[in-house]
Amino acid sequence: MRPSAVTPTGVERTFGVDEIIVSKTDPQGRITYANPVFVRVSAYAETELLGKPHSIVRHPDMPRVVFKLLWDTIGSGQEIFAYIDNLAADGAHYWVLAHVTPSYRDGRLIGYHSNRRLPDGAAVREISRLYATLRAEELRHPTPAAAMAASGALLDAHLAAHGQSYEELVWGLISGAPAATAGVVR
Repeated sequence: MRPSAVTPTGVERTFGVDEIIVSKTDPQGRITYANPVFVRVSAYAETELLGKPHSIVRHPDMPRVVFKLLWDTIGSGQEIFAYIDNLAADGAHYWVLAHVTPSYRDGRLIGYHSNRRLPDGAAVREISRLYATLRAEELRHPTPAAAMAASGALLDAHLAAHGQSYEELVWGLISGAPAATAGVVR
């Protein structure tokens, strides 16, 4: 069994452009399926992933507000595309372009399905700047609730100043359009 807290090493891991990381979770976000690419890239054994919260691969430098946005979106029955920096069991990190969708059976939510692809390096550089600003804002506040509210307000102001939603920001980065991530609004 690995220690509960993984220390980031700063080493970046990648995977093939033709590979897809796939996982499925129950409605509470506990992993019920991890494909071999996920197992390999995350450096966890499949048995260490199954039954664990998907947050097992959450990188501490990721802004919490992005996960709130993700959960709010999929919780409302919508799909979301998001850039996520994950933390592997050995401390390496790996960026993904995640597509997360709710899964239903007989009209009832049974969990979530996520496909993750290797993102474009330019997109990662762009989104990293925004995420660093959001995370820094979160760290300025003494409570998780205050941190989330402050970074959420900062993200909302940034998106409003650029006349776009988070989805439009992500799709702009996917398409290679000039991103509105520089000059984060405060």
